[in-house]
Amino acid sequence: MEEKEILILAIESSCDETAASVVKNGRCILSNVISSQIALHTLYGGVVPELASRKHIEKINQVIEAALCEANVTLDDLDAIGVTYGPGLVGALLVGVAEAKAIAYAKKIPLVGVHHIEGHVSANYIEHPDLEPPFLCEIISGGHTHLVIVKDYGEFDILGRTRDDAAGEAFDKVARAIGLGYPGGPKIDRLSKEGNPSAIAFPRAHIEDAPYDFSFSGLKSAVLNYLNKCHMTGEQIVEADVAASFQQAVVDVLVDNAIRAAKDYGIDRLAIAGGVASNQGLRTAMEAACQKEGIRFYRPSPVFCTDNAAMIGVAAYYEYLKGTRHGWDLNAVPNLRLGER
Repeated sequence: MEEKEILILAIESSCDETAASVVKNGRCILSNVISSQIALHTLYGGVVPELASRKHIEKINQVIEAALCEANVTLDDLDAIGVTYGPGLVGALLVGVAEAKAIAYAKKIPLVGVHHIEGHVSANYIEHPDLEPPFLCEIISGGHTHLVIVKDYGEFDILGRTRDDAAGEAFDKVARAIGLGYPGGPKIDRLSKEGNPSAIAFPRAHIEDAPYDFSFSGLKSAVLNYLNKCHMTGEQIVEADVAASFQQAVVDVLVDNAIRAAKDYGIDRLAIAGGVASNQGLRTAMEAACQKEGIRFYRPSPVFCTDNAAMIGVAAYYEYLKGTRHGWDLNAVPNLRLGER
Protein backbone atom coordinates (compact mmCIF):
# COMPACT_ATOMS: atom_id res chain seq x y z
CA MET A 1 0.00 0.00 0.00
CA GLU A 2 1.34 3.41 -0.97
CA GLU A 3 2.12 5.73 1.93
CA LYS A 4 -0.02 8.83 2.19
CA GLU A 5 1.73 12.03 1.17
CA ILE A 6 2.06 14.52 4.02
CA LEU A 7 1.68 18.15 2.96
CA ILE A 8 2.72 20.89 5.36
CA LEU A 9 2.29 24.63 4.92
CA ALA A 10 5.12 26.41 6.73
CA ILE A 11 5.25 30.05 7.82
CA GLU A 12 8.39 32.01 8.78
CA SER A 13 8.32 35.60 10.09
CA SER A 14 11.00 35.75 12.79
CA CYS A 15 12.85 38.81 11.47
CA ASP A 16 12.55 40.73 8.20
CA GLU A 17 11.44 38.06 5.72
CA THR A 18 7.81 37.06 5.34
CA ALA A 19 7.93 33.53 3.96
CA ALA A 20 5.64 30.60 3.22
CA SER A 21 6.34 27.19 1.74
CA VAL A 22 4.52 23.95 0.98
CA VAL A 23 6.64 20.89 1.76
CA LYS A 24 5.77 17.31 0.76
CA ASN A 25 7.03 14.39 2.85
CA GLY A 26 9.69 16.49 4.55
CA ARG A 27 12.19 16.82 1.71
CA CYS A 28 10.27 17.83 -1.39
CA ILE A 29 9.77 21.60 -1.66
CA LEU A 30 6.67 22.36 -3.74
CA SER A 31 6.93 26.12 -3.21
CA ASN A 32 9.15 28.58 -1.38
CA VAL A 33 7.96 32.20 -1.43
CA ILE A 34 9.94 34.93 0.34
CA SER A 35 9.02 38.60 0.64
CA SER A 36 12.15 40.43 1.78
CA GLN A 37 12.16 43.74 3.65
CA ILE A 38 15.84 44.53 3.02
CA ALA A 39 15.12 47.67 0.97
CA LEU A 40 12.93 49.07 3.77
CA HIS A 41 15.40 48.45 6.60
CA THR A 42 18.45 49.56 4.58
CA LEU A 43 17.15 53.13 4.99
CA TYR A 44 17.72 52.77 8.75
CA GLY A 45 20.96 50.77 8.69
CA GLY A 46 19.37 47.70 10.29
CA VAL A 47 16.09 45.98 11.12
CA VAL A 48 13.49 48.20 12.84
CA PRO A 49 11.27 45.73 14.76
CA GLU A 50 8.07 47.78 14.65
CA LEU A 51 8.32 48.30 10.89
CA ALA A 52 9.11 44.61 10.38
CA SER A 53 5.94 43.57 12.24
CA ARG A 54 3.74 45.93 10.22
CA LYS A 55 5.23 44.73 6.93
CA HIS A 56 4.61 41.08 7.92
CA ILE A 57 0.93 41.91 8.54
CA GLU A 58 0.72 43.53 5.10
CA LYS A 59 2.39 40.68 3.25
CA ILE A 60 1.56 37.41 5.01
CA ASN A 61 -1.74 36.58 3.28
CA GLN A 62 -0.29 37.37 -0.15
CA VAL A 63 2.78 35.23 0.51
CA ILE A 64 0.71 32.25 1.70
CA GLU A 65 -1.62 32.53 -1.31
CA ALA A 66 1.42 32.61 -3.63
CA ALA A 67 2.95 29.55 -1.93
CA LEU A 68 -0.29 27.54 -2.23
CA CYS A 69 -0.72 28.62 -5.86
CA GLU A 70 2.88 27.72 -6.78
CA ALA A 71 2.47 24.30 -5.12
CA ASN A 72 -0.90 23.83 -6.84
CA VAL A 73 -2.64 22.92 -3.57
CA THR A 74 -5.37 24.45 -1.41
CA LEU A 75 -5.72 24.78 2.36
CA ASP A 76 -8.00 21.72 2.24
CA ASP A 77 -5.12 19.54 0.98
CA LEU A 78 -2.89 20.26 3.99
CA ASP A 79 -2.10 17.82 6.79
CA ALA A 80 -0.54 20.35 9.18
CA ILE A 81 0.69 23.92 9.62
CA GLY A 82 4.29 24.55 10.72
CA VAL A 83 5.34 27.94 12.07
CA THR A 84 8.41 29.54 13.63
CA TYR A 85 7.60 30.56 17.21
CA GLY A 86 11.10 31.54 18.38
CA PRO A 87 13.68 32.85 18.67
CA GLY A 88 13.31 36.17 16.87
CA LEU A 89 11.63 39.56 17.11
CA VAL A 90 8.54 39.15 19.28
CA GLY A 91 6.21 41.30 17.15
CA ALA A 92 7.36 39.65 13.92
CA LEU A 93 6.97 36.14 15.36
CA LEU A 94 3.47 36.92 16.63
CA VAL A 95 2.25 37.70 13.11
CA GLY A 96 3.25 34.24 11.85
CA VAL A 97 2.02 32.42 14.95
CA ALA A 98 -1.39 34.13 14.83
CA GLU A 99 -1.77 33.35 11.12
CA ALA A 100 -0.80 29.69 11.60
CA LYS A 101 -3.24 29.30 14.51
CA ALA A 102 -6.07 30.82 12.48
CA ILE A 103 -5.53 28.44 9.54
CA ALA A 104 -5.07 25.38 11.80
CA TYR A 105 -8.24 26.27 13.73
CA ALA A 106 -10.33 26.97 10.62
CA LYS A 107 -9.22 23.81 8.81
CA LYS A 108 -9.08 21.59 11.96
CA ILE A 109 -5.52 20.42 11.25
CA PRO A 110 -2.53 20.08 13.62
CA LEU A 111 -0.41 23.10 14.56
CA VAL A 112 3.34 22.44 14.85
CA GLY A 113 5.57 25.14 16.34
CA VAL A 114 9.15 25.09 15.06
CA HIS A 115 12.38 26.35 16.65
CA HIS A 116 13.99 28.74 14.15
CA ILE A 117 17.48 27.27 14.67
CA GLU A 118 16.16 23.73 14.16
CA GLY A 119 14.82 25.07 10.87
CA HIS A 120 18.26 26.28 9.81
CA VAL A 121 19.78 22.85 10.54
CA SER A 122 16.93 21.20 8.61
CA ALA A 123 17.74 23.29 5.50
CA ASN A 124 20.53 20.77 4.87
CA TYR A 125 18.02 17.95 4.33
CA ILE A 126 16.42 19.70 1.33
CA GLU A 127 19.20 19.07 -1.21
CA HIS A 128 21.03 16.20 0.48
CA PRO A 129 18.77 13.11 0.51
CA ASP A 130 21.63 11.03 1.95
CA LEU A 131 22.04 13.26 5.03
CA GLU A 132 20.48 11.85 8.18
CA PRO A 133 21.44 12.24 11.85
CA PRO A 134 23.83 11.90 13.54
CA PHE A 135 26.15 14.59 12.17
CA LEU A 136 27.93 17.75 13.29
CA CYS A 137 26.41 21.12 12.40
CA GLU A 138 27.71 24.67 12.78
CA ILE A 139 24.86 27.19 12.84
CA ILE A 140 26.05 30.69 11.97
CA SER A 141 23.60 33.58 11.70
CA GLY A 142 23.00 37.18 12.75
CA GLY A 143 21.86 36.19 16.22
CA HIS A 144 23.43 32.77 16.77
CA THR A 145 26.69 30.88 16.49
CA HIS A 146 26.32 27.28 17.68
CA LEU A 147 28.30 24.09 17.19
CA VAL A 148 26.06 21.07 17.79
CA ILE A 149 25.85 17.33 17.32
CA VAL A 150 22.54 16.56 15.61
CA LYS A 151 21.70 13.32 17.46
CA ASP A 152 18.32 12.86 15.79
CA TYR A 153 15.77 15.02 14.01
CA GLY A 154 15.16 17.92 16.40
CA GLU A 155 17.59 16.57 19.05
CA PHE A 156 20.87 18.35 19.69
CA ASP A 157 23.93 18.17 21.92
CA ILE A 158 25.35 21.70 22.11
CA LEU A 159 29.17 21.59 22.08
CA GLY A 160 29.82 25.32 21.75
CA ARG A 161 28.12 28.67 21.41
CA THR A 162 29.15 32.31 21.20
CA ARG A 163 30.12 34.07 24.43
CA ASP A 164 29.20 37.51 23.07
CA ASP A 165 28.51 38.68 19.49
CA ALA A 166 27.25 36.18 16.94
CA ALA A 167 29.30 35.98 13.74
CA GLY A 168 26.59 37.65 11.64
CA GLU A 169 26.26 40.47 14.17
CA ALA A 170 30.02 41.11 13.91
CA PHE A 171 29.75 41.22 10.10
CA ASP A 172 26.96 43.82 10.29
CA LYS A 173 28.79 46.02 12.81
CA VAL A 174 32.10 45.93 10.94
CA ALA A 175 30.34 46.63 7.62
CA ARG A 176 28.71 49.68 9.20
CA ALA A 177 32.09 50.87 10.53
CA ILE A 178 33.72 50.51 7.10
CA GLY A 179 30.79 52.40 5.57
CA LEU A 180 29.30 49.55 3.56
CA GLY A 181 25.83 49.75 5.11
CA TYR A 182 23.21 47.06 5.65
CA PRO A 183 23.07 44.07 5.21
CA GLY A 184 26.73 43.73 6.14
CA GLY A 185 27.50 40.05 5.52
CA PRO A 186 27.02 39.89 1.73
CA LYS A 187 28.76 43.26 1.24
CA ILE A 188 31.86 42.24 3.20
CA ASP A 189 31.92 38.89 1.36
CA ARG A 190 31.90 40.70 -2.02
CA LEU A 191 34.47 43.34 -1.04
CA SER A 192 36.79 40.70 0.49
CA LYS A 193 37.39 39.21 -2.96
CA GLU A 194 39.25 42.44 -3.88
CA GLY A 195 41.36 42.59 -0.71
CA ASN A 196 44.34 40.88 0.89
CA PRO A 197 43.23 38.63 3.78
CA SER A 198 46.73 38.80 5.29
CA ALA A 199 47.05 42.61 5.12
CA ILE A 200 46.04 43.26 8.75
CA ALA A 201 46.69 40.92 11.70
CA PHE A 202 43.32 40.77 13.45
CA PRO A 203 42.95 38.43 16.48
CA ARG A 204 41.42 34.94 16.51
CA ALA A 205 39.78 34.19 19.85
CA HIS A 206 40.19 30.68 21.23
CA ILE A 207 38.77 30.00 24.69
CA GLU A 208 41.02 27.71 26.75
CA ASP A 209 38.44 25.93 28.91
CA ALA A 210 35.81 25.76 26.14
CA PRO A 211 37.52 24.86 22.84
CA TYR A 212 34.27 24.84 20.83
CA ASP A 213 32.92 28.20 22.05
CA PHE A 214 33.16 31.37 20.00
CA SER A 215 33.89 35.02 20.78
CA PHE A 216 33.78 37.76 18.16
CA SER A 217 33.54 40.96 20.22
CA GLY A 218 37.34 41.25 20.59
CA LEU A 219 37.77 40.92 16.84
CA LYS A 220 35.06 43.52 16.22
CA SER A 221 36.79 45.91 18.68
CA ALA A 222 40.15 45.31 16.99
CA VAL A 223 38.69 46.34 13.62
CA LEU A 224 37.10 49.47 15.12
CA ASN A 225 40.37 50.37 16.87
CA TYR A 226 42.30 49.89 13.63
CA LEU A 227 39.89 52.19 11.75
CA ASN A 228 40.05 54.84 14.52
CA LYS A 229 43.86 54.73 14.55
CA CYS A 230 43.92 55.23 10.77
CA HIS A 231 41.54 58.20 11.04
CA MET A 232 43.67 59.79 13.81
CA THR A 233 47.01 59.30 12.07
CA GLY A 234 45.76 60.07 8.58
CA GLU A 235 46.78 56.60 7.39
CA GLN A 236 44.96 55.42 4.26
CA ILE A 237 42.25 52.82 4.86
CA VAL A 238 42.08 50.14 2.18
CA GLU A 239 38.51 48.98 2.76
CA ALA A 240 38.90 45.77 0.75
CA ASP A 241 41.92 44.76 2.89
CA VAL A 242 40.03 45.50 6.12
CA ALA A 243 37.05 43.45 4.92
CA ALA A 244 39.21 40.55 3.72
CA SER A 245 41.35 40.47 6.89
CA PHE A 246 38.27 40.62 9.14
CA GLN A 247 36.44 37.92 7.19
CA GLN A 248 39.52 35.67 7.24
CA ALA A 249 39.73 35.99 11.04
CA VAL A 250 36.06 34.95 11.42
CA VAL A 251 36.38 32.11 8.92
CA ASP A 252 39.54 30.74 10.57
CA VAL A 253 37.79 30.43 13.94
CA LEU A 254 34.62 28.91 12.46
CA VAL A 255 36.59 26.34 10.47
CA ASP A 256 39.07 25.51 13.26
CA ASN A 257 36.38 24.92 15.90
CA ALA A 258 34.24 22.77 13.59
CA ILE A 259 37.13 20.61 12.37
CA ARG A 260 38.48 20.20 15.92
CA ALA A 261 35.06 19.00 17.14
CA ALA A 262 34.65 16.60 14.21
CA LYS A 263 38.05 15.02 14.95
CA ASP A 264 37.57 14.97 18.74
CA TYR A 265 34.17 13.26 18.47
CA GLY A 266 35.05 11.04 15.50
CA ILE A 267 32.29 12.49 13.31
CA ASP A 268 32.86 12.29 9.55
CA ARG A 269 29.92 14.45 8.42
CA LEU A 270 29.83 18.20 8.94
CA ALA A 271 27.11 20.63 7.88
CA ILE A 272 26.81 24.41 8.12
CA ALA A 273 23.59 26.40 8.40
CA GLY A 274 22.26 29.93 8.94
CA GLY A 275 22.65 33.19 7.03
CA VAL A 276 26.45 33.36 7.35
CA ALA A 277 26.65 29.84 5.84
CA SER A 278 26.00 31.54 2.47
CA ASN A 279 29.36 33.38 2.81
CA GLN A 280 31.53 32.26 -0.11
CA GLY A 281 34.79 32.66 1.81
CA LEU A 282 33.52 30.38 4.58
CA ARG A 283 32.09 27.78 2.19
CA THR A 284 35.36 27.55 0.24
CA ALA A 285 37.54 27.32 3.37
CA MET A 286 35.29 24.76 5.09
CA GLU A 287 35.15 22.58 1.98
CA ALA A 288 38.95 22.60 1.67
CA ALA A 289 39.42 21.76 5.37
CA CYS A 290 36.88 18.92 5.23
CA GLN A 291 38.47 17.49 2.09
CA LYS A 292 41.87 17.52 3.80
CA GLU A 293 40.52 15.68 6.86
CA GLY A 294 38.31 13.20 4.97
CA ILE A 295 35.08 14.71 6.31
CA ARG A 296 31.94 14.90 4.15
CA PHE A 297 30.81 18.51 3.92
CA TYR A 298 27.17 19.60 3.54
CA ARG A 299 25.79 23.08 3.01
CA PRO A 300 22.45 24.37 1.77
CA SER A 301 22.17 26.55 -1.33
CA PRO A 302 22.37 30.25 -0.34
CA VAL A 303 18.59 30.71 -0.70
CA PHE A 304 18.07 28.08 2.02
CA CYS A 305 20.77 29.57 4.30
CA THR A 306 18.99 32.87 4.84
CA ASP A 307 15.54 32.90 6.49
CA ASN A 308 12.96 30.95 4.48
CA ALA A 309 9.88 28.84 5.16
CA ALA A 310 11.02 25.70 3.31
CA MET A 311 13.47 24.88 6.12
CA ILE A 312 10.66 25.43 8.66
CA GLY A 313 8.45 23.02 6.71
CA VAL A 314 11.16 20.35 6.75
CA ALA A 315 11.66 20.74 10.52
CA ALA A 316 7.87 20.74 11.04
CA TYR A 317 7.55 17.45 9.13
CA TYR A 318 9.96 15.62 11.43
CA GLU A 319 8.33 17.18 14.52
CA TYR A 320 4.93 16.13 13.14
CA LEU A 321 6.14 12.52 12.72
CA LYS A 322 7.36 12.55 16.34
CA GLY A 323 3.88 13.59 17.47
CA THR A 324 4.68 17.23 18.30
CA ARG A 325 1.42 19.21 18.43
CA HIS A 326 0.81 22.68 19.82
CA GLY A 327 -2.39 24.09 21.23
CA TRP A 328 -4.07 27.46 20.78
CA ASP A 329 -1.91 28.80 23.62
CA LEU A 330 1.23 28.62 21.42
CA ASN A 331 3.00 31.93 21.88
CA ALA A 332 6.01 33.72 20.42
CA VAL A 333 9.16 33.08 22.48
CA PRO A 334 11.73 35.66 21.35
CA ASN A 335 14.63 34.22 23.40
CA LEU A 336 13.89 30.53 22.86
CA ARG A 337 17.08 28.51 23.38
CA LEU A 338 18.05 25.51 21.29
CA GLY A 339 16.75 22.33 22.92
CA GLU A 340 13.90 24.14 24.68
CA ARG A 341 10.27 23.46 23.80
